[in-house]
Amino acid sequence: MSFADLKRKSQNNMEFLQKELQKSSNAAGGADERLWKPELDASGNGYAVIRFLPAPDGETLPWAKLYNHAFQGPGGWFIENSLTTLGQKCPISEYNSMLWNNGTDAGKEQARKQKRKLSYYSNILVVKDPKHPENEGKVFLYKYGKKIHDKILAAMQPEFQDETPVNIFDFWEGANFKIKIRTIGGYWNYDSSEFAAPTAVSSDDTELEEIWKKQYSLAEFTAEDKFKSYDELQSRLESVLGKRGGARTLTVEDEEYDPTPAADADAGDFNAPDITSSSPFREKMNANTVEDDDALSYFAKLAED
Repeated sequence: MSFADLKRKSQNNMEFLQKELQKSSNAAGGADERLWKPELDASGNGYAVIRFLPAPDGETLPWAKLYNHAFQGPGGWFIENSLTTLGQKCPISEYNSMLWNNGTDAGKEQARKQKRKLSYYSNILVVKDPKHPENEGKVFLYKYGKKIHDKILAAMQPEFQDETPVNIFDFWEGANFKIKIRTIGGYWNYDSSEFAAPTAVSSDDTELEEIWKKQYSLAEFTAEDKFKSYDELQSRLESVLGKRGGARTLTVEDEEYDPTPAADADAGDFNAPDITSSSPFREKMNANTVEDDDALSYFAKLAED
């Protein structure tokens, strides 16, 4: 851009910056505005329709798969991405494997508390959002867990011969995803969510290309600069376990612990809560089996590696 262009666009730039400043001021806790999340209605249920989109320009997969750890120890909170995401050795997983195999119930309980959490990220088009209709027709990032990933897998690789595989990430032959949330025991349950019949997002390729170009990078979630080195993680783990150093203050988003209790449905960022064995939040994590990996199979696999 030339200096003349800079001068000519100065007023428009001022308006743009004003809008961005307003958005940044209104964003609770600096929440990532690229991320979309369904909300519950007054009855404690939730409904929305989204469309999973193809891989972004220059990338191969239409999803990013990320493992992380989030737990509290005597020295504070440990909230870090797991190197197992990259297929590398991770000191937390190695330590958990040792705990799991030490033959004590206490070791297994601590390993469960510290086990990794699985999340997926995809680009979506919001088709219907009753709580926020202004989101409809817009592209967002969507963070989801194993439960919804399994529904995607079932649609693309059906179990029975009379079922036709559907590439749900396809613009033309994919299918809308109807998110149906019920609150069961205070937690969000996605079991009733389902894919609709295959249909094109639009018959206008120009419109589809515009949607495609608005997508966000997924590769950034698993870029190497998003992960600490093995030695850095080891040092941080020792600090959190009270073996060296001191505690530090961390924050964590409620999305890290989906399905979210109804009371937290409208929460943004919040200070990392207590997850001691007697705390309500600890009970929540114990009950949070819908989106998490199975602890037994996970640690058994670690023991075999």
